[in-house]
Amino acid sequence: MRRRWILLITAVLVADVVIVIGWWRNWRERRYDSFIVAAARRYGVDPALVKAVVWRESSFHADARGKAGELGLMQIREPAAREWAEAERLTGFAHSQFAHPAPNTLAGTWYLSKLLKRYPRTDNPVAYALADYNAGRANVLKWMNGPASTNSAAFLNNMTFPGTRRYVVTVLDRRDHYRAQFPKMPASE
Repeated sequence: MRRRWILLITAVLVADVVIVIGWWRNWRERRYDSFIVAAARRYGVDPALVKAVVWRESSFHADARGKAGELGLMQIREPAAREWAEAERLTGFAHSQFAHPAPNTLAGTWYLSKLLKRYPRTDNPVAYALADYNAGRANVLKWMNGPASTNSAAFLNNMTFPGTRRYVVTVLDRRDHYRAQFPKMPASE
């Protein structure tokens, strides 16, 4: 009889832990959605894509710091932060302010929007933009020779950085996962 009670209590405790972990993961992944949606609408980018980049870059840790000086949810480097601030005509903006989710998601989404516009003649501009976001334009241009200049499958095969290839594939997969969370934005945005 005592053993049954121990098993029952253990099962209840395990179930409670599973529920708490599930709630925490859901909260952690949704707590920045308002910033993500606002930035996505402002710059005309799919919010599921923005959220997937946030997931991959920082795992939703607003205080994330990278080895090369990247900050925040979208791991913004100082040159990109400065470029965004200039484009938005913001003065006196310091890179350290990009640890806050609002300017970080705005700047990161603006930058992603800029990259998406670089590859309009490709079959999947998102794949090229993600590679650019991760590895830089110079590397993307090296990988775009021959059929890879417009064919994303050939482009992925040309990548000499396996980490960038995994980055692109995992962000695209995660974007598809997040699509159900966001209503479709009007085409004009």
